[in-house]
Amino acid sequence: MDKYPDIEKLKSIASQVRRDIVRMVHGAQSGHPGGSLGCTDYLVALYFHIMSHDKGFNPDANNEDLFFLSNGHISPVFYSVLARSGYFDVKELATFRKLDTRLQGHPATEEGLPGIRIASGSLGQGLSVSIGAALTKKINGDDSTVFTLMGDGELQEGQIWEAAMFAASNKVDNLIAAVDFNGQQIDGPTSEVNDMGDLKAKWEAFGWTVIEADGNEMEDIVSNLKLAKSLSKKEKPILILMKTEMGAGVDFMEGTHKWHGIAPNDEDLQKALAQLEETLGDY
Repeated sequence: MDKYPDIEKLKSIASQVRRDIVRMVHGAQSGHPGGSLGCTDYLVALYFHIMSHDKGFNPDANNEDLFFLSNGHISPVFYSVLARSGYFDVKELATFRKLDTRLQGHPATEEGLPGIRIASGSLGQGLSVSIGAALTKKINGDDSTVFTLMGDGELQEGQIWEAAMFAASNKVDNLIAAVDFNGQQIDGPTSEVNDMGDLKAKWEAFGWTVIEADGNEMEDIVSNLKLAKSLSKKEKPILILMKTEMGAGVDFMEGTHKWHGIAPNDEDLQKALAQLEETLGDY
């Protein structure tokens, strides 16, 4: 991890990742652009500044930080960030959701894609996997950190709360989880589908240290990820409740569940790309 982040550089990378997302989903005419755009700043901050990780992709991940994507449907942002940070050739992004591709709609380990450690897509499982990895690191005397990302609609899964209770009870303090708190899920606003009330109070009641962050302001998400690391290893797991806008960065996609799982048409694509600067070169 660099001690002093270049915020403008991180923003520049995020712009390119957002271009990748809309182009990938448009090219496949399927996928999930909304949540991917909303979580771009978090994943760019994580992979390009916060985490200590090896693009050579050692499956054992000894002495390096780990990330697990629980809400696997936002695979476009995950694939773009992995490619842009050197795990595989960015040209492979053009194969997203095509037949025989390694870039499946939901990440899959059987494809052997570097950077993918678990198959994800069935919601509610990522936190449990992350806890297992964090406990393994403790047993091995490995002082690195495990990160995971969940969606807020995903918190309606009971397994999340079983895992949350277990992590606090067992002092899994090398774990930093984040919730993409955009208030939207496939059927509409989370408050209307199944209102979860005060999420901060709930996680605190389960024994977690909770940090609130603006997930679409790079300075804020970087500073709060650094804060989370400073508060970790103190006998409590950490949760970042990360307020985001679904579709962030593309004005007509923002703040609505409509773009949860809909691909942009040709006109939509051009409108989106006009708002996103090409900074690293399109694939």
